[in-house]
Amino acid sequence: MTTPHSTPGTTDSGLIKWSFAAAVAARTTPAGPTPPARAMQEAVASMRHHAETSVDHVHRISGLEAARDLRDAPVVVVDRAGWAKANAATFAALLEPAMNELAGRYRARGRGSNELTQWIGSRATAAEAGAILAFLSTKVLGQYDPYAGLTSPEAARRNPGGRLMIVAPNVLEVERELNVEPEDFRLWVCLHEQTHRVQFAAAPWLRDHMLGTIQELSSSMTGDVDQLKARMGRAVAAVGGQVRGRHREDDLLGPMSVVLGDRERELMSSAVATMSLLEGHANWVMDNVDSSVVSSVKTIRRRFDRRRDLQSPGQRVIRKFLGLDAKAKQYVQGQKFVTEVIEAAGLEGFNRVWDNAANLPTEAEIRDPQTWVHRVLKP
Repeated sequence: MTTPHSTPGTTDSGLIKWSFAAAVAARTTPAGPTPPARAMQEAVASMRHHAETSVDHVHRISGLEAARDLRDAPVVVVDRAGWAKANAATFAALLEPAMNELAGRYRARGRGSNELTQWIGSRATAAEAGAILAFLSTKVLGQYDPYAGLTSPEAARRNPGGRLMIVAPNVLEVERELNVEPEDFRLWVCLHEQTHRVQFAAAPWLRDHMLGTIQELSSSMTGDVDQLKARMGRAVAAVGGQVRGRHREDDLLGPMSVVLGDRERELMSSAVATMSLLEGHANWVMDNVDSSVVSSVKTIRRRFDRRRDLQSPGQRVIRKFLGLDAKAKQYVQGQKFVTEVIEAAGLEGFNRVWDNAANLPTEAEIRDPQTWVHRVLKP
């Protein structure tokens, strides 16, 4: 396994000490399965092989020409600490503009940065971020990061098409837990992540479109420290209400909906709809692989979904707080959208979604795919 190169030159230039958060995550996350060195080397080689070969399968299943011989993003197989470090660097790059803007507002109002630093930039805040990264590092099987190149000029040269990571300990742990054929499971996981890589290659405008939404939303939500504190309090209360069954189950925004203004809700709704599309399409691809390639695909899907239903009460609370349940709903509703559009209009019709931002589905269209068909394909 390798630890992806991160460029912490940006990680500590903002208010949150992301390098400290990454260090906390690395120290606190359990290592996971640690087979003998030879067995681990073979497993890592297997995962890297499937990550590379899955591109051709995605090309055949998705019908996207962008997948043909796609080699624009490196594939790295990492441990949990490596995943946490890489994501800390990306979060820093994504959030730094909003954090710097917030600090600038404080200076413009004649207020010092001490209060701001004490609340946001403290080691305690970074430690909390590290704890979240540590938890997530045990759950993620793989990840395509289209923003890996933002962390430095060197990273931009090394990752022109983003970076695909496979988290080896988690893949080993889940394949053993499910008692499935390891080679089938590894390819199945890689199909999902490589589909994300292909999506961004098929829609080269998508990266900047999503980045603009993320940065406008983060800037708006961090507009004032006092307001941000109040929002966080309402979000925590909303999570409690959701755990007790007092939140709409069909609301893809989850408990975050209670802390959003009108423009923020619009941005979040757009982001959620896009993520539902991306995740649903990736799930559709991984479940439509030919059985001659992944012979146990139906068994894997059945056992994988069953595993999610067997969470402990504590895990459910944490998942709700971190928005992981909302993400799971995105997978389900997004895959339903993709399936129904392909049934109605075929692959060629569905693939119009990658043409431009105007063709992205809205949150309402994710729930009612026929409205997207009529808006985009039958104007």
